[in-house]
Amino acid sequence: MIIRPIAVSDAENFVELNKKIDESGFMMYEPGEKQTTVEQQRKSIERILSEKKSIFFVAEIENKIVGFIEALGGNLKRNQHSAYLVLGVLEEYQGQGIATKLFNQVFDWAKEVEISRLELTVIKDNTKAFNLYRKMGFTLEGEKVHSLIINGNPVNEYYLYKLL
Repeated sequence: MIIRPIAVSDAENFVELNKKIDESGFMMYEPGEKQTTVEQQRKSIERILSEKKSIFFVAEIENKIVGFIEALGGNLKRNQHSAYLVLGVLEEYQGQGIATKLFNQVFDWAKEVEISRLELTVIKDNTKAFNLYRKMGFTLEGEKVHSLIINGNPVNEYYLYKLL
């Protein structure tokens, strides 16, 4: 397995990866809702790669992208020490340490660019992800009540953070 920064040439594969990961029901987008084109994804990757306080790593196994972690850093003086994380790993590759390696790569990068706070959210019912985040050193900061509507029902999210 290789953990590496995403490349613009990964856009098409990443669009497909996102569609599969969204099918889990635990991401922000409903399955099939995200309609990002390959060209839009290319531009998004270029933008992220151009920002000093943002990064995007992918996990690759046998030339197939199977997971990712994205850190979106603050652009203002008051929040440039902080980055919001988004993580996704294909279901059939979960439980193999991929997410842990992605997190560790982001932790190293964050220290290099002087980011001292990482934050993320997780749907309250996503126990597997919540437990992973706690294992990786994230602390529960709070619960946002009725933050999402999933299948017509209000769902809460946990907010977590990690100080480096």
